[in-house]
Amino acid sequence: MSNHHLNPILIAGPCVIESAELLDTVAQELVRLNNKLGTDIIFKASFDKANRTSIQSFRGPGLDKGLTMLADIKEKYGLKILTDIHESYQAEPTAAVCDVIQIPAFLCRQTDLLVAAAKTGRIVNIKKAQFLSGKDMRYPVEKALQSGAKEVWLTERGNSFGYNNLVVDFRNIPDMKEIVPHVIMDCTHSVQRPSAGDGKTVGDRKFVPMMAMAAKAFGATGYFFEVHPTPDQGLSDAANMLELSKLEEVVQNIIK
Repeated sequence: MSNHHLNPILIAGPCVIESAELLDTVAQELVRLNNKLGTDIIFKASFDKANRTSIQSFRGPGLDKGLTMLADIKEKYGLKILTDIHESYQAEPTAAVCDVIQIPAFLCRQTDLLVAAAKTGRIVNIKKAQFLSGKDMRYPVEKALQSGAKEVWLTERGNSFGYNNLVVDFRNIPDMKEIVPHVIMDCTHSVQRPSAGDGKTVGDRKFVPMMAMAAKAFGATGYFFEVHPTPDQGLSDAANMLELSKLEEVVQNIIK
């Protein structure tokens, strides 16, 4: 068990692919941190935000262009890549580029999506739905494993708490560790207040570092951060993303 704390899974990147420049800026910082701290931070960005609150919201460059941009980051910087898929047909092309395929929390019961991701042979990271308990995640994991997934991770991201709010029950982390060896804390989505901001999701990024440390106390083996050089100008999840400049300190506290 102790080696989990020495080498936690670390995932970071902007919520959505906004531009090649943004991806370069974030990738360069992740490479710097990996070299400095001996970490292996996985680069994360979404090619499409298919469940934005409003039809007016920015969604991203789409599958083909987005995967091309992620492949470019992988080639230029040698970083492992994680992205999320929303429909079964996206699994195969995504697997050609990405090391980890992520299933969004809202979609974690979608059998065809889990099966398609599992069949690629890539690691499948399933985010726990806002409406499920940690113990309930046994069934999505079963779907993926029975469909050929070699490795499945689970990610905690808070539960619906009345309207327009989330709360994290950290007991879900040990509960999910009974199902899979790796449980990741999504430290930025867990501070969201869904749909609470006039057609968009808002939240409070000041709690992000504490979310990480609380998860560590409960035995998390990985940590997920959405980061952005200027989060308030971010085109998705602006209120929750961590300033890129603050990632180093947060990661140092985790690996201490």
